[in-house]
Amino acid sequence: MQKEVKMSKKIIEKPFRPVYPTPAGLITSVDVDGKPNIITLGEVAMVSLNPTRVSVGMRPATYSNRLVKTTGEFVVNFPTTDIIDKVDYCGTVSGRTSDKFTETGLTPEPALHVKPPLIKECPVNLECKVIGVLSLGSHDLFIGDVLVMHAEEDIIIEESRGIIDPAKSKAVIFAMNSYWSFGEKIDVIRFTRK
Repeated sequence: MQKEVKMSKKIIEKPFRPVYPTPAGLITSVDVDGKPNIITLGEVAMVSLNPTRVSVGMRPATYSNRLVKTTGEFVVNFPTTDIIDKVDYCGTVSGRTSDKFTETGLTPEPALHVKPPLIKECPVNLECKVIGVLSLGSHDLFIGDVLVMHAEEDIIIEESRGIIDPAKSKAVIFAMNSYWSFGEKIDVIRFTRK
């Protein structure tokens, strides 16, 4: 017999970040002259598996928002816990007045299909072309067609589909205004159907 669990729940009328956790992403973009910028975002999500599409949410006032709207391109770079200081810096300083690649020591690498660079220190990079922008209130939602994914060989579980081992990737997770790392694996999807 299953034990009854009683919990008391509160009603929160205006929740702050009710969807958690989310991956932290370093989003690269370029200005019309090709100067790159980096912004840290906790609003990164898969929105379609076929075709492969992702979304990133950015406040309209950010420099990166203007760059992505102007060029229609961005790269999602997934950082590791090893560069958490650089992740935090890129989310707290504006690219209008700083060169974040120079200031952080992160290494830009050319992308194959878009102008924004990849970040070498990030084990996974997604080259994206903007296919839609929704103004939703505090944030604009950019929908990006993933043109190609770059992934370090040692973190790939299944190459044909680009399946990544989250533990080996040392991914950074964002929740409740804090950075986190992955914990232990519980089980695989569909484990109840074995």
